[in-house]
Amino acid sequence: MATTTEAGRRMEAVGEDITGAHDETRWALVTTEFWAMLIGIAVLLIAAAASDSFDDNRAWTLITIIIAAYVLSRGIAKAGTGHAPFLRRGRRV
Repeated sequence: MATTTEAGRRMEAVGEDITGAHDETRWALVTTEFWAMLIGIAVLLIAAAASDSFDDNRAWTLITIIIAAYVLSRGIAKAGTGHAPFLRRGRRV
């Protein structure tokens, strides 16, 4: 029994000739880089609060650099990926 709806075609395509059905990049909250960034920021804030020689301006500058590097790395990771749920013979379904 074949359905003619878009959802039906996608469901029929699951067992057939699907290429590229998996998205390479992961959601940001489940990446190690995200948690490393948060831990690094927390460590910098604690170090800035506890140290007399490590001032606030330097801490916020380093936090800004860490955040910018993270955003740049996520952009590079997602740059070459298509986010179509299914690709059938090179075309989006």
